[in-house]
Formats: sequence, C-alpha cells, structure tokens
Amino acid sequence: MAFWRSKKDDAASTSSSEGSTTEGEQTGVLGRFRQGLKKTRQVLGTDIRDLFKDEGRLVDEQFLKDLFARLVRTDMGAGPAAKIRDDIGKRFRARRVEFDEILDAIRQQIREMLQQERADLKWAESGPTVIMVVGVNGSGKTTSIGKLANFLHKEGHKVVLGAGDTFRAAAVEQLTVWAGRIGCEIVTGKPQADPASVAFQTVEKAVESGADVAIIDTAGRLQTQTHLMSQLEKIRRVAGKRCEGAPHETLLVLDATAGQNAISQARGFSEAAECTGIVLAKLDGSAKGGVVIPILEQFSLPVKFVGLGEGIDDLARFDTDAFTDALFTE
Repeated sequence: MAFWRSKKDDAASTSSSEGSTTEGEQTGVLGRFRQGLKKTRQVLGTDIRDLFKDEGRLVDEQFLKDLFARLVRTDMGAGPAAKIRDDIGKRFRARRVEFDEILDAIRQQIREMLQQERADLKWAESGPTVIMVVGVNGSGKTTSIGKLANFLHKEGHKVVLGAGDTFRAAAVEQLTVWAGRIGCEIVTGKPQADPASVAFQTVEKAVESGADVAIIDTAGRLQTQTHLMSQLEKIRRVAGKRCEGAPHETLLVLDATAGQNAISQARGFSEAAECTGIVLAKLDGSAKGGVVIPILEQFSLPVKFVGLGEGIDDLARFDTDAFTDALFTE
C-alpha cells in the first residue's frame, strides 16, 4: 500500500509506517481489511460457492440469475452486479466452470470498479488544515472523528477537536473522552450554543496553538432538513473567516450497515455540504461492504477512510488493492 504523505517531516512519515504495519499480518493493512470485511467476504464466498457442485457448474441463464442475486446481497447495487454477471456470461457461457474461476473473474471486475484516483487529505498551504465532518444521526460520525484524530496524532500531527454537536450532550462527552485518550486539545461550547461559534473557536485555538489539524464535529442531520443543512453552510463560512480556505476537507461519514440507503445520504450531503470525501464507517459490522462500489460509481467523492472495528486504531485509508484482496482472501 502506498502511504499518504503530508507536508510534515520524515518523523511523521516514520510514525505512519510504524503505526500501520507490525510483524503479524492480522495487524497489517491487508489483515485489517480482511477482518473488517469478514461478513461481506462470507456472503460472497459462501453464497457463490453454494452455486457449485463437485463437478463444477454450467454457465447458463439460471446460473447467471442465481449469481446476480447473490452479488446484490452485498449491496453493490443492481448495476455493478449486472455488469459482473454479463462479463461472466460473455466469457464463460455454455462452459462448465469451477468455483475458483468465477471468483477470480468477480475479483477482477470489482478491482476495476473500485479504482479511484489517489485520495489523500488536502492540506492547507499555510496554517492549520480544517476538516469538517458531517453525517446523519447514528452514522458513527463522532466515533470516526476520534479515530481520525488518533490516526493523524500517531502520524505526528498536532490535532485540535471541536465539539460542534452542541445539541447532543452525549456527543460532546464522547468526543471529550476521545480527546483525553489521544492527548489532544478540544474546544466545547455551552449546551445548544451556536455550532458556528464553536467552529470559529476551534479554528482560532488551532491557529494560536500552532496545531496542524482542526477537526470539527457537527450535529447529525438528514439531508432533507434544509434548515440544518443551511447551518453547515454557516459553519463553513465562519471557519473560513478565521482561516483562509477552511474547511479544507468536508468528510461525509456513511454507515456501511445502511447499505443502499447510504447512497441517498451521499447524494444529499455531497451537494449541500460541498463534501470532498467519504469515511465509510462500521464496515466490520456489515455484510454490505459492496456499497462502496456504487458510491464510487455514482459520485465524484473518493472514499478516503474506512472504519474496520470498534477500537481507536480501527481506521484505515481506503486502498483498492487491499480492499479487493480482503474480499476474496481468507
């Protein structure tokens, strides 16, 4: 995996490498993806294997129909599933094939579908890089912020958190706990304070303390709640007054367990909040890891990070090869 490089010195790069690989494969990049995609891999492998007998299977209309149904179960969507089905039909129709042949063909197609340009975080040319994080209630947004802060902290960056979800005390408490565990500063406001004021104070704290990154939490909301979506515009505007170009990233957290519902969330937020990338959370708790395919297919938003577990270290940069290999490798 080609690791992301920031504008920081070699010490940060060394920290990144040491934090991402260990002697045991299960704590390496591929191992982490394997663990996180375990449920999706079981659906792909077990369901497709069930289509075969010891002597293989004839690729006919019934086989292709059954294959399509099993691919859709991963929530990759009817379009990508049909593309894979049609490719296999074209290549193997009227032939008797083995399970491994079909699985390899599916792997090749998924790898092509998941190709995206390198999706590094966009860093400010000067001053702190400001990251605003948005999503619906229950998407795993606040937890993902804690993991991202920890991720960047371990790479050697000084991080300031902003508890902008002022309407939910639990979110502020949770983020405060994360900050304590990581060892980074946090800015909080009074209950139900203006989230934009918290965002301004967070950016100001980052500027004054010489922090590298300011990560701002926002209240969960539906993309259909126009008054709340306009609140995000205010946060963006206010943050930009204190730091030129802020926010430099607006990351949308999507719940992998939501499957196709995540698509409508992405569509609404990507337009209203001017999102620059996606964090796919709770990948380890879902058999619907295939949802990343239509997300990449339908939007110009790259998947930048994926949540692979409940621990503070269970966040990884999205990597096409590791993701694809993990779907098919025990």
